[in-house]
Amino acid sequence: MLGPVRQVAVVGVGRTAVARASARSPLDLSAEALRLALDDAGLAPGDVDGLFTNVGDPLAADYDRMAEAFGLGIRAALQTWSHGRFVGPALQAAIQAVALGTAEVAACVGGVAFSALGTVGGSGDVEGSRQGGGSHGESPQYGMTAPGGGAAMAFRRYCARYRQDPGQIAAVPIAFRRHARRNPGAQRTEPLGLAEYAAQPYVVEPLRRPDFALLSDGGAGVLVTTLERARDLRQPPVVVAGIQGLHCGRDEFIFAPPGLGVFTQSDTRRPVRNPVYAMAGLAGPADVDALQLYDAFSPNVVFVLERFGFAGEGEGLDWIQDGRIELGGALPTNTAGGLLSEAHLCGWGHMVEAARQVRGEAGERQVPGCEVVQWATPFGDSIVFVKDR
Repeated sequence: MLGPVRQVAVVGVGRTAVARASARSPLDLSAEALRLALDDAGLAPGDVDGLFTNVGDPLAADYDRMAEAFGLGIRAALQTWSHGRFVGPALQAAIQAVALGTAEVAACVGGVAFSALGTVGGSGDVEGSRQGGGSHGESPQYGMTAPGGGAAMAFRRYCARYRQDPGQIAAVPIAFRRHARRNPGAQRTEPLGLAEYAAQPYVVEPLRRPDFALLSDGGAGVLVTTLERARDLRQPPVVVAGIQGLHCGRDEFIFAPPGLGVFTQSDTRRPVRNPVYAMAGLAGPADVDALQLYDAFSPNVVFVLERFGFAGEGEGLDWIQDGRIELGGALPTNTAGGLLSEAHLCGWGHMVEAARQVRGEAGERQVPGCEVVQWATPFGDSIVFVKDR
């Protein structure tokens, strides 16, 4: 019989320097990220007994190879592909392991080297070709088959259905670039305004180059343990208040809410339940101080806002205008710059930023009075982090 469920907290985070290209491997980057997270928490490798990896092709860094290389003794492990949609589930699995007592200190580690052949994004990318190069839920027989094609189709369909100007999506990369300019570790910090955005070429119309995630080499790590133990460690605990799992099925398409995919979905949008708020003790999205979301493509922001009830159906694109998702706005979003401007660490950078915001240590990009940060994706998974009270 299972014992009592224990409250869990994030106790350490770490992120390497990032670059467009480096000579480092995912294993090397993951090792540094773990060391930084351990230093942050005041823990040692011997304290870690859970390992939850997000490093892509197992040929790059398998979980048991990582445990061997890092000198860890692991009794609970999980390995996922490095797509950003597995960041939330990997961290949730670590949270559940600690909550149920199958691990005491669980390390989540992600390392990517987009510049390296044979790893995610490289010419030998096994992960990227396992679905025929398709856009995860769309039929890839015609035209561009990269994931950006699916995002562009869903966004064009959204704009046509709700009679929206697709050019308004510029508010997303412009906002995140402004946040990145307050982040000394961001990969892209040059100014980006409306004129600069409009001058960029289309990649898949109506999405331009700034609407696509960066390519990065880097790593990040997150440590979780029980709240009781966390209170005796170096950093203030960041409490995990609620989680909501990854959705999939015939009506789900990872780049848009149900009803906006092409070929594989019904044409009807429907209300989506989000139990994460009740689990976290929140009345709803209005209680969230800052939002971190998986922004592989700019429309993801619109779709997350609508999926989780920040904006009504067909209202998300208008909702993000006039600085509403910027620092100082109603809902500061991806405050470190996100995948569009900080770095593409498959979403782990968002988790690091969530912890730093709750701990009040984000510097020039700190959201005043930040006590509740939500992580969310267009494909339904979410985690709510709150300040320890």
